Amino acid sequence: MLWGLVAITFAGWPSAVRAAADPAECRIVRFSDVGWTDVTSTTAITTELLRRLGYSPRITVLSVPVTFASLADNDIDVFLGNWMPTQEADRRRFIAAGTIDVVRANLVGAKYTLAVPAYTYAAGLTRFADIERFAAPLKNRIYGIEPGNDGNRKILMMLKKNLFGLGNFHLVESSEQGMLAQVARAYQAKQPIVFLAWEPHPMNMRFDLRYLNGGDAVFGPNFGGATVYTVTRAHYLEQCPNVGHLLENLQFSLQGENEMMDAILDRHEQPRAAAAAWLKTHASTVNGWLKGVTTFDGRPAGAAVIVGGPKHTPADFEEWIVAHKIPVGNAVAEMIDAIKAHGTRFFNAVSTAIGRTVDGLTALMRDVSAPVFIVIAALAVWALRRSWGLAVFVALGLLFILNQGYWAETLETLSLVIVSTVLSTLIGVPLGIAAAHRPRLYAAMRPVLDLMQTLPTFVYLIPTLVLFGLGVVPGLISTVIFALPAPIRLTHLGISSVPAR
Repeated sequence: MLWGLVAITFAGWPSAVRAAADPAECRIVRFSDVGWTDVTSTTAITTELLRRLGYSPRITVLSVPVTFASLADNDIDVFLGNWMPTQEADRRRFIAAGTIDVVRANLVGAKYTLAVPAYTYAAGLTRFADIERFAAPLKNRIYGIEPGNDGNRKILMMLKKNLFGLGNFHLVESSEQGMLAQVARAYQAKQPIVFLAWEPHPMNMRFDLRYLNGGDAVFGPNFGGATVYTVTRAHYLEQCPNVGHLLENLQFSLQGENEMMDAILDRHEQPRAAAAAWLKTHASTVNGWLKGVTTFDGRPAGAAVIVGGPKHTPADFEEWIVAHKIPVGNAVAEMIDAIKAHGTRFFNAVSTAIGRTVDGLTALMRDVSAPVFIVIAALAVWALRRSWGLAVFVALGLLFILNQGYWAETLETLSLVIVSTVLSTLIGVPLGIAAAHRPRLYAAMRPVLDLMQTLPTFVYLIPTLVLFGLGVVPGLISTVIFALPAPIRLTHLGISSVPAR
């Protein structure tokens, strides 16, 4: 370790060439992070290195398409997560227009395709062509990550073209963490699941998984064999040559990225803290990256990396506070892990009961033909409101939904609304009665009810996704939580308004 640090100290002192100092406008380096843990890891390492060299890196979380558009518009400087060939469609027109530059490949040997747990693979699901045979246990679902990313688009294209007979399947889109939570639930219960997987990622160590063969037409050969590139806005390396030297030197490894992602995902470390620890233990790698690189003010780069960058000044106080977070997130993550470990049966039972209720109601409504359903809905509106105009409006609206091909989704949404309403009433009315008879109880409940109605439903959706998995159940529970204050308050108001005598 000592000799590695000594080597870094003299990095940036090549005998013949020394990088020119960057102009002042290069001090702020703007990175895009698309929210994938591998990109978060490489971005964290690079920004921590730049920070120690005297730069002020900024990270913005963007989707892949928005990232390339932002590079073209000069709103972002650097993107370290250009997975090829899967992102070829995203970057092609910008390359042709000359609005982005490809610096170099920063990772080779990556994978990006569909995978299954080893027990599902052993059961016979080894190829893309086998997925259709497992439609029933898979519930016609393939799990992906955030909407709009290149992997999801490839899966949607496969389903739309009915490749491998998968036209009746649908893609469940979520975040990386949402998908992995669903994989963990299926893995623990030994249930079959097909999901979008890639390497490097700790999922390859956390789960015993197998990549599916036969998907070359969708993801490319060698299990979607990918190379990850560093790209910048046009002419950035000419404008900021010192940062450019660093970007030209950057090359990561599968092992190195797996170590970083393991620290972030499994040990719940902040990306910046994980990056600082990684830089400390990989002196020889960092030494190679710093060849021809200096600090922002032209000093030797190696010494700055050892001491951790420029000293903090009062102006850096806010950044220092942010970098030294109270570990609330870690505590919550550990609490969630403990709840998942000890409450799996309970959450599975609740998820199964609610899911079957919603699925049963949806199936019942699907048994009614669309024209008959529309007539019944219009007559119900007329019976309740005695307005032919409103009844005609409802009928036309449903016909438009049918015409646009969203009938099945509409029935599922209607099922969710009906079940959510019933559950909210069953829970809310008794609580409202109890609150009306016990003023202290209502006083304690009031701030909770205010919070439940103030927070967006997406706040509830995050923990429910982790505990109950992907599907209709988290959405229904989040809706019930958001709607529950209404029946509680109305019941309390109605009872408390009745005179005592």
